[in-house]
Amino acid sequence: MTAGTDNTVDVEAPEPGDPTPPEDGRLNGGDPGSNPEAARPAKIVIGLVGFVIAGWFMWNACLSFAYYPQWYGNSKILIGLLALVVGVGGAYLLFYFLNMFVEGLPGPISRWLMPYAFLAPGYAFIGLMLLYPAIQTINYSFANADATEYVGLDNYRTVLTSSQFHEAIFNNILWLIVVPVTTVCFGVVVAVLADKLSTNGEKVSKSVIFLPMAISFVGASTIWLLVYQYDPPNEDPTGLLNAVWRAFGGEPQTWLQNSTLRLNSFLMMVILIWLQVGFAMILLSSAIKGVPEDTIEAARIDGATELQIFFRVVIPQIKGTIITVFITVVILVLKVFDIVYVLTDGRDKTQVIANEFFAKLFRDSQSGQASAIVVILLIAVTPVLIYQVRHFRNEELGR
Repeated sequence: MTAGTDNTVDVEAPEPGDPTPPEDGRLNGGDPGSNPEAARPAKIVIGLVGFVIAGWFMWNACLSFAYYPQWYGNSKILIGLLALVVGVGGAYLLFYFLNMFVEGLPGPISRWLMPYAFLAPGYAFIGLMLLYPAIQTINYSFANADATEYVGLDNYRTVLTSSQFHEAIFNNILWLIVVPVTTVCFGVVVAVLADKLSTNGEKVSKSVIFLPMAISFVGASTIWLLVYQYDPPNEDPTGLLNAVWRAFGGEPQTWLQNSTLRLNSFLMMVILIWLQVGFAMILLSSAIKGVPEDTIEAARIDGATELQIFFRVVIPQIKGTIITVFITVVILVLKVFDIVYVLTDGRDKTQVIANEFFAKLFRDSQSGQASAIVVILLIAVTPVLIYQVRHFRNEELGR
């Protein structure tokens, strides 16, 4: 500041980048002269009331869709559109009023609470949809068929000594041996071959191979049911596999009923591999493209063949991605259900753990034994999940 001849004080213009001083005592949108750290009761009340009303409206709207579809003319399309509007719009209002409520709190409390307030609904939803059912399932696994009385470990004894469950365990192990390894191998091969094509050829080939990922498991099973369809010898073949088989002089086969060497199980594994190869290809292709060219050129200068470069240079550098894909498919295989349910429903030695649970719960009305099966499956999946989380953390630390 400089003093003028008329005893006035001239204020120097702020330098570029200096914070602009608040005008008339305004700070954070407050009123002139207000304390920005003070609570704003109006915001607290409006935010809290608005949050409760928005939640109440969403809850009752969703209940009305389920219990009173006649209010909407029994139109599934209309109910679907309204559910979309209520879900998206309701979520926006919930967070809007939640933000208003937190901003109305005293400054230090507001700043401390803000991140937790926005994470809380997500955690609450996870708790409601995942943790609570898991705890209840464990609880029901110690109860009788209709969950009215505790029976201790009887359900686990019955399940673990059941020949059907032993068959399901064997089939799941068979799926675990075949599907993840085959998926990763095909994914690597397709990724390498697609990368050798022209830009347009790579895009088209990858799009075609990835396309099955957009199909549900039930839809894919229905498609492949046409491939494995059986037709009597005196009728024209409609099943693709039997048409090819008969073209070579063979008799039509009931492929999905042929349990010799678990042939029907292997045929169903083909469906899951077909669905997941695109997923594996995309991740592995991205990893291969990320391999530094310097290492490949150095290997070529040292006289390594392309095959040696692939196995000794490329594969070690994409090992992390391979493990990620493998573990993801392993978890999927442990939970496989839709394909078996649609094609065989566990008949002819094709039963798996998830389908055994479904049969116990809905066909045999044994909720206790069904819950015990789920707990066993949960125990089997948990070590794989723990390893996957640790692997991701190590990958992040290594970057």
